[in-house]
Amino acid sequence: MKVSVRDISQATGYSPATVSNALNHKPGVSAKTAAQIKRVADELGYAPKNRLRGIRFVVARKTGAILDEGEFHPAVMDGVERTARREGLPTRYITVDMTSPTAAAQIKELCDDPTGGIILLGTELHEQDYEPFYNCKAPLVVVDGSCYHHAMESIVLSNETSSYAAVRYLISMGHRRIGYLSGKADIQNFPLRRRGYERALREAGLELDERYVIKIGTTLSTAYQDAKAWLETSPELPTAFYADNDVIATSTMRACIERGIKVPDEVSFVGFDDLPLATLTLPALTTIHIHKHDIGAMAVHKLLDQVRNPHHYTCVTHISSDFVIRDSVAKI
Repeated sequence: MKVSVRDISQATGYSPATVSNALNHKPGVSAKTAAQIKRVADELGYAPKNRLRGIRFVVARKTGAILDEGEFHPAVMDGVERTARREGLPTRYITVDMTSPTAAAQIKELCDDPTGGIILLGTELHEQDYEPFYNCKAPLVVVDGSCYHHAMESIVLSNETSSYAAVRYLISMGHRRIGYLSGKADIQNFPLRRRGYERALREAGLELDERYVIKIGTTLSTAYQDAKAWLETSPELPTAFYADNDVIATSTMRACIERGIKVPDEVSFVGFDDLPLATLTLPALTTIHIHKHDIGAMAVHKLLDQVRNPHHYTCVTHISSDFVIRDSVAKI
């Protein structure tokens, strides 16, 4: 026999409205009362249709070129787990190999379970990769990615505006020949970061010089080797580089220093991500700090909001960044 809100009301002595508010985490009910109502509801076997029983953090993997080197998704996962734990929800970590013939079946199984919310890491995904999630029955939030062809709740980085601010800083420090270290990985974030770079140059009346736009690998080893190979051609150097991420920036810094190029006196650097390695380089890297743990916590709250307060729209949330000034930029 299905247990109703009225049954819980009779068992606890609280009004149906109070019971409903407590079970739906609405304001106006003390923590002590809410805990008592939840305990009785669990004892009676109350199971509303829209109740989440857990959260699945799904890492959609294609090449791993970004995922394997960075510390973005482990930090997001930690934010997810901490917040889910406070809500009494277990978290499972699932990797979906998007290149595998079994990926579609694995995604369908996840999407067909409405009791398990999905937080989907979209770092490596493109438009067509989101199609298996179009008719997902489970609450779904995409982090570090978004879909243009189908409305999905998403949390994305402020890629363009963050890059714009970083290049504007270089310009304010007197730099006019500003290069761009472009990541070779095919992800949605990098073109957006280039747009911010180009916009800052354009607004300052500076011409983009393609000689200073260098394609660089996105792992520590490939970035270093690519930067080293480029420097061996004895190119003309800009006075500063903006890089798609910290791995690229620090690897190129290392290659420059080994070649006798002074950083930041001859070439300045700005990165993106604020990885721990940014503080370990000499000089320490000026970079863009991403609020990774907060993204994880926000994703959990968005999932819960879909369940507790259903609505017929989705939001793409741009999370802002902080610009962290260290020692890798010289003033001209």
